[in-house]
Amino acid sequence: MASTSPGRLSGYRWKELSLLIIPSAIMLLIMTQLLLANSIKTDALNSNTNFSTKELPPIQGLIPVLGLIAALIVVHLVFNIFFRKADQVLLPLVGLLSGIGVLFATRVGPDLPIPIDSLGSRQLMWVVIGMGLCCITLAVLRNVNWLGRYKYSWALVSFVLALPALINGILSHGGGPTRDSLGVGGTGLQPSELLKITLVIFFAAYLNDNRDILAKGYLRLGKLRLPPLRQLGPLLTMLGLALMIFLIAKDLGLALLIYSTFLSLTYLASGRLTYVLVALGAFVVLGFIGFALLPSYVRDRFAVVSFDVVGWRTWTQQQIDFADGPGYQIMQGLVGLSSGGLFGAGFGLGHPAGKFFIPVVESDLMFSGLGEELGLIGLFAILGLYLLVIHRGYRIAMEATEPFQQLLAAGLTTIFAVQTLVIIAGNLKLMPLTGIPLPFLSQGGSSVIANFIIVGILLRISHNTAVERDGGQ
Repeated sequence: MASTSPGRLSGYRWKELSLLIIPSAIMLLIMTQLLLANSIKTDALNSNTNFSTKELPPIQGLIPVLGLIAALIVVHLVFNIFFRKADQVLLPLVGLLSGIGVLFATRVGPDLPIPIDSLGSRQLMWVVIGMGLCCITLAVLRNVNWLGRYKYSWALVSFVLALPALINGILSHGGGPTRDSLGVGGTGLQPSELLKITLVIFFAAYLNDNRDILAKGYLRLGKLRLPPLRQLGPLLTMLGLALMIFLIAKDLGLALLIYSTFLSLTYLASGRLTYVLVALGAFVVLGFIGFALLPSYVRDRFAVVSFDVVGWRTWTQQQIDFADGPGYQIMQGLVGLSSGGLFGAGFGLGHPAGKFFIPVVESDLMFSGLGEELGLIGLFAILGLYLLVIHRGYRIAMEATEPFQQLLAAGLTTIFAVQTLVIIAGNLKLMPLTGIPLPFLSQGGSSVIANFIIVGILLRISHNTAVERDGGQ
């Protein structure tokens, strides 16, 4: 027994355990800050007296954070027992991002125009469920390659998952933006969150099977060399699906996510930039034609990007009406970001929620709300966390031994990258604001579950790669 003990200790996931200390400490500090801020707002602390340990919040207020930390430790122990060779950095990163999301939901829930005191508890529940599904994904998906054997089945599943959004778009008769929410057990689930996973599986499997043909290109169109129609057909179908989601469901965010992932995988599989440029050009042209046919509210979202915010002193009445109407959400978000400054107002001390502050701050404009309370330094830290998640995902893809697993890991990581880019750029008025959630941070059960399933797949790929590299041990 004594001889085996050192081996077991040396194989322990010490890096993951040590990295979990950082998010745990950060979450405890943020929750304490929030409780102190709430005490100040309710005059529980007397500003004329010296601060002492008696004014510290009770331990009961830290129970949600302690519960989340306990869930992370349990998942860590599960990984250490069954999946010891999986990547050791992803869990602490997504755990910290999810923890910040839970804390922000707890902070803004009571201050929303329609208060939701249980918003933080609800988000915590989804995070715990997501962690459980991450472990289940790791356990069930022993052989990742079998996913690629049923690529057309995944394509069919993708169309089925896209139907709710398309049907709602048709029934809206050109009205406002539609959602693909389905009522299941009193909870609205969004099939589009699973759609992005099934589409990546299809893309990875199809492009892997046709890698050589795509790389060479046998069909000449002027100076262009394109793949034969048999291989080009499914690619054009994916272009059509993205355009249908944009034109019928009016969901620019999901369309961009699907097509950006498709373009990335096409380039990784073929190594030909020509395909990407041609497909991107076709999407832009067809999208511009469709844009002219869409309702005015869609055009307003694009108009916000070019709207002059800096010259507010010389606004005309028409510009004032636009800022108070279609551009109100973005204008309020920019005001929140600017008021945060370098260090922010402090967690719990800003005004991101409420009827006259940042609309939909718990979801669409969470980045702006965090900027008001955490400041520019806090936003850079959050961006750094996302960059590390993306780095680990692409590293898992590069180290994978199977081409399909390389494409699958790269595609799933691209989902995180594109989602983060699109929603943050929308908050900063660099592109039209879309309704896709900020990964792990935004409120919503479907998004959290889908993101943790993606993490489970990435961890399984990294585990299998390490086992193969070590000779099956």
